[in-house]
Amino acid sequence: WQTGLMDCCSDCGVCCCGMFCFPCLACQVAGDMNECCLCGTSVAMRTLYRTRYNIPGSICSDYCITMWCTVCSVCQIKRDINRRRELGIF
Repeated sequence: WQTGLMDCCSDCGVCCCGMFCFPCLACQVAGDMNECCLCGTSVAMRTLYRTRYNIPGSICSDYCITMWCTVCSVCQIKRDINRRRELGIF
């Protein structure tokens, strides 16, 4: 991952969006990944992203992070997407 799970200070805009309009952020992530808007918060989305960019981890860890840190999980994916766009690798 380009940022840590709770690395909110690296992109405060994404963090604020996640805290105050979580459904909007989830839809942005799903849209960036060309998936259905309802899939933005799913374990499958996190696993798909991790697999696509060869990020180490497991489905079990994706499940735990998604279940217990849902907002942080989606924020981390969105921060990563933004960083990869800046680098031209998304």
